Amino acid sequence: MRALVFLLLVAAASAKIYSRCELARTLQAAGMDGYQGVSLANWVCLSQWESSYNTDATHHDWDGSTDYGIFQINSRYWCADGKSHSENVCQIPCSALLSPDISAAITCAKTVVSVSENGISAWVGWRLHCEGQDVSQYIQGCGV
Repeated sequence: MRALVFLLLVAAASAKIYSRCELARTLQAAGMDGYQGVSLANWVCLSQWESSYNTDATHHDWDGSTDYGIFQINSRYWCADGKSHSENVCQIPCSALLSPDISAAITCAKTVVSVSENGISAWVGWRLHCEGQDVSQYIQGCGV
């Protein structure tokens, strides 16, 4: 029983749920504002709808692939999880996308919008909830 409690504490300690403004500041510092024409507010909106700002989020897709991390980056194309066939365009293990340090996730998200013909439209959450919307509320009051 103690071992189970310990493992649960370790797993919980490795996850991070960003606040909206903390994420906005982190993404701005990483050069995401305006990257490939995508505003900072759009990145924060995408993260809200894809993961609720949770670095440990995963979602299993119908095709056997999995979406990982704060941006929900898919294992079929962008990272390797050892379960599904992957092109691993970002050249990283998917587990790196689950870190509270989101630098690998940011680098891979930049790759997605740079390489994908869909740009930020590659994310369903962005298309459904952010595209064509006033997303300024996602960075309002954050000092960015």
